[in-house]
Amino acid sequence: MADVKPARDRTDTVGTYKAVLRRVLDTRPSGTRHRLAIALGKNRSFISQIANPVYAVPIPVQHLETIFEICHFTAADRREFLAAYAEAHPRRLDLVKKPAGTRKLTLTVPDLGDTRRNRLLDETIAEIARRMARLSDEE
Repeated sequence: MADVKPARDRTDTVGTYKAVLRRVLDTRPSGTRHRLAIALGKNRSFISQIANPVYAVPIPVQHLETIFEICHFTAADRREFLAAYAEAHPRRLDLVKKPAGTRKLTLTVPDLGDTRRNRLLDETIAEIARRMARLSDEE
């Protein structure tokens, strides 16, 4: 019969990678959880659940790259997270196709004269680019 982990072991391994996510989120500026919720198309309560090691709710594999990007995972944090994720869900990472390569595009935009408004404009343009990239992945 297939080697199935007991529910308690699975909860512990899920909690391990969630603890990494929580640690990363706790070191990021305020608003990161909100930006992550928007990027994933979820409520902020979803972010609280996937970042809380107590809850056994797994993080969907299709959200990993967005999480890494929005939360600005360091290479070490990413390795630690993925090692724990692979232990908790041995076959899930194999189901995800590797993301297509990316390229940089430089835009010239107006200076809105206000730091907050400039940041919002930059974040809006970045979000549009991420969504367009996801559309190309669906084809």
